[in-house]
Amino acid sequence: MFYLRKIFSITCLILSLIVLLYIFYKSEIHWHGQKHGFYLPYYIFSTISLLFSLSTFYYSSVIKNYLIIIFGSIIISLYLFEIYQSYPKSSLTSNKIETFKKENGYDYDLRDKSEIYENLKKNNNKISMMVYPSLFFGKKINFFPLSNVSNSDTIYCNENGYYSIYKSDRYGFNNPDYEWDKEKIEYMLIGDSFVQGACVNRPDDMASILRNLSGKGVLNLGFGANGPLLEFATLREYIIPNVKKIIWVYFEGNDLLNLNDNLKNDILKQYLENKSFSQNLKNKQKKINATIDQLVKNQINHYEERLNRNNFFTKFKKIIKFYYIRTLYYNTKEPKLLPSFFEIIELANNLAQENNSEFYFVYIPEYSRYKFNKKFENYFLIKEEIIKLGIPFIDIHEEVLKKEKNPLKLFPFEEAGHFNIDGYSLVSSKIFELTN
Repeated sequence: MFYLRKIFSITCLILSLIVLLYIFYKSEIHWHGQKHGFYLPYYIFSTISLLFSLSTFYYSSVIKNYLIIIFGSIIISLYLFEIYQSYPKSSLTSNKIETFKKENGYDYDLRDKSEIYENLKKNNNKISMMVYPSLFFGKKINFFPLSNVSNSDTIYCNENGYYSIYKSDRYGFNNPDYEWDKEKIEYMLIGDSFVQGACVNRPDDMASILRNLSGKGVLNLGFGANGPLLEFATLREYIIPNVKKIIWVYFEGNDLLNLNDNLKNDILKQYLENKSFSQNLKNKQKKINATIDQLVKNQINHYEERLNRNNFFTKFKKIIKFYYIRTLYYNTKEPKLLPSFFEIIELANNLAQENNSEFYFVYIPEYSRYKFNKKFENYFLIKEEIIKLGIPFIDIHEEVLKKEKNPLKLFPFEEAGHFNIDGYSLVSSKIFELTN
């Protein structure tokens, strides 16, 4: 104990300085100052830790003994919990694999997305992986892509036992390309991964179901991890005059979190501040293709590097930084509802009116609402304000999931994720019903 007491203060001081410098590097250098809001709590914590470390130099030996015992116990407990959280729940994975094979007659696809890409690339040069537009936050670029590679077979995600792959249209969205040539478009969908059709193939995605139900043209402008400002920018860039109904799909799980990042990007902010601002992205598809292709190559190289490294090292770095505990914290914390959210919705509604289009707001609930009975206070505030704005509010919680005896059945293997085929079908059918 004497030796520990002797080095306690200097160890605390060194660790506090390392943490503060690392936070500064991540916030100001890696993210170019675009995530101050996210890193602010870490700045506060590390600063308090630094001040506390300096104060310990003046503590008595008895107090230091108690602090060593208390901090030692807390740190050991946290790391034990972190290690527990880092391991996949093999029983769930086993059940998932067995259930899938029993229902489909073939094996659950356990390959990495990069493996799928490498295998398909051998026989198909027009293959790509889906890249989130939000990945361009913090990158030094002179334009901000809002879509992906055009006219390409695009690998998306796997939650249902197979990888969803779609042929992108002329602008890099998940549509049959001929939809853009139709004289009239019944629906234009704006949103995140739920709209994009995460982890299901056509005709089981939302846009395809609406095409089949309406027998008319439908354009899907959704992209995973998009927030409200990214979605508004996409609508501004790709809206066309012959759209009858614009469907804005909001997801309570992360849209407000994504908005915080959206508002820190200088290019995206111009869509909010300047009504006439445009990047003219329809005429920059070759540039978008080249940019996304390069990012996909970087991801593949990163995957190959990971294969050549000890995977234990990657997991160890996460554990050291309390990655899994921090993830649990952010998943349970409801973000603040910013006034700019309603400003964006109102601007989108005005744009729809100028385009002679009807505007609908669709509210998609999150899995934890039904699995853990999680409360979303913003749900009531958003619903009230959207109705005040005179915008039709389609409540998927009330209209679909609440009416199910077991709403978890609408998610893949009843686990957290996007909807399964049944979920997409019920939600899309309800949207069709309430917009006609």
